[in-house]
Amino acid sequence: MSAQDDYVAGDVNVIDDAGYDEEFSAVVEAPTAVAALEYIAKALADEPGAVNVAVSEKSGKVVLALSLAGDDIGRVIGRRGRTAQAIRALIAAAGTRDGVTTSVDILD
Repeated sequence: MSAQDDYVAGDVNVIDDAGYDEEFSAVVEAPTAVAALEYIAKALADEPGAVNVAVSEKSGKVVLALSLAGDDIGRVIGRRGRTAQAIRALIAAAGTRDGVTTSVDILD
């Protein structure tokens, strides 16, 4: 009896290579988190065309680097960082839906 004979569709003990990047060997895609971050940042920004989200992987987390026009950074961070904290909480929830742990970096 081989391991293939014991396979049941949807078995959580079977490794599936779909969604894995060979270079990092970790999930680097988080489409729900990226879309949510872009939507929120564009809604807050005066220049929505300057909003850019770069996705990378670091220490097992998906890092979303948000870059904006210079004047929009303060709007996204908010007073005492409250808006940025709320954005990070929402994106963490969206990342959970994608099955990954996310981190949001706001770039100058």
